[in-house]
Amino acid sequence: MYDKLVQIALLFDFYGQLLTEKQIEIVDMYYNNDLSLGEISEQKGISRQGVYDTLRRAEKTLYQYEEKLGLVDRFLKQKEDMHKTIEMLDELINKEEFKRDHTDTKLADIKKYIESII
Repeated sequence: MYDKLVQIALLFDFYGQLLTEKQIEIVDMYYNNDLSLGEISEQKGISRQGVYDTLRRAEKTLYQYEEKLGLVDRFLKQKEDMHKTIEMLDELINKEEFKRDHTDTKLADIKKYIESII
């Protein structure tokens, strides 16, 4: 799929609110604010090991949600399909027979709409 940072970011976007408040804070501090385990442990007043354990439990939970629900995979597949649709529309827009009857403008409008979705 993607590297771990991107994976966790996507999973957190989709399922983050299903984590505990403590897990949300620690995942956010670690991945979004780029703080080290030591920096987080100082700010939260817990051990570095406690931060590490919380982070790993949260990651495991996010992966489990994706395994069961598949929302991220579905989202990525839809995005890929939209990009393919845009490529096909580009091919049609450039065909001469569509330019003669102004179908190319309608296709261009459809393309803009799809681009606004993604």
